[in-house]
Amino acid sequence: MSAPTPPLTLDSVRAVPKVLLHDHLDGGLRPGTVVELAEATGYEGLPTTDAVELGRWFRDAADSGSLESYLETFAHTCGVMQTEEALVRVAAECVEDLAADGVVYAEVRYAPELFAERGLSLDAVVEAVQAGFAEGERRAADQGKNIRTGTLLCAMRQHARAQEIAEVAVRYRDAGVAGFDIAGPEAGFPPTRNLDAFEYLRTNNAHFTIHAGEAFGLASIWEAIQHCGAERLGHGVRIVDDIKTAPDGTVELGRLAAYVRDRRIPLEICPSSNVQTGAAASIADHPIGLLKRLRFRVTVNTDNRLMSGCTVSSEFVALAEAFGYGWADLQWFTINAMKSAFVDFDQRLELIDTVIKPGYAALV
Repeated sequence: MSAPTPPLTLDSVRAVPKVLLHDHLDGGLRPGTVVELAEATGYEGLPTTDAVELGRWFRDAADSGSLESYLETFAHTCGVMQTEEALVRVAAECVEDLAADGVVYAEVRYAPELFAERGLSLDAVVEAVQAGFAEGERRAADQGKNIRTGTLLCAMRQHARAQEIAEVAVRYRDAGVAGFDIAGPEAGFPPTRNLDAFEYLRTNNAHFTIHAGEAFGLASIWEAIQHCGAERLGHGVRIVDDIKTAPDGTVELGRLAAYVRDRRIPLEICPSSNVQTGAAASIADHPIGLLKRLRFRVTVNTDNRLMSGCTVSSEFVALAEAFGYGWADLQWFTINAMKSAFVDFDQRLELIDTVIKPGYAALV
């Protein structure tokens, strides 16, 4: 007689392998680290130096219902990440924390230009973060946790450095940089402002995702895919605006939604973050329920673990409570993410066949 399937709880979800594609390095610091780095680097802008109170402040400040207000919290995390030592520490702790949550593959993104305020070059920033990721992987391995980390370099869409950052991403792609992204406020800064960078990446066979369809609607998604050639959509949750549900439950996909689903373009959905920025009213009302039911290539992500007070495991548990998901659904999300990763096919297949499927085998 087989053992009963364990209930889906935070502890049991932590124990299964997970894959994370959308996580910001400067949105995942430990509150205590922010306090200590502020003291070490002379940053004086923190609202409090009590770690517990600071963690609460970040979550409360992010619960604004506005992407622009949400982004303002990053002034403090970026403010303490202006030295090589700080970057190494933050990156190492990031990997340790993800591994402790059961993440076996993660793509962590950041904008190098945000950490150059005290004179670090873009290359120095990248090299410090890569050193930190390597150290974090070593520490995790010492604790019996195996995790692989890829880097996504972001350009801030309101600035004019996308081409420069794209060149850095290509230069370091054999040193752990998996791809490129643009981030920052969507409204008023369409992805087509950076067409030169995307053309450069395509001609160099480089991977890239684009933040689109979070605070802005279908036009942002359409431009990201059809003009810029995005392989994945960062958030992409507003694709639901192109889906009509009739009173009898019949669903009709518009041309863009059908294209995204047919082409299996991955959606890097971040449920708690979407609620905080006003893209969804609540987890229970989040479009992920409909998008999964329609079998879009949905992945589940954290976005900013500090601001949202979340982990991949806690996001899975919240979705399970809201939509009745079970272990098979969690495996589906995880395999979707691994299929969509910016790592070579052999490595994706290896992790799916030797880590992810065996990790869920007794549960599904």
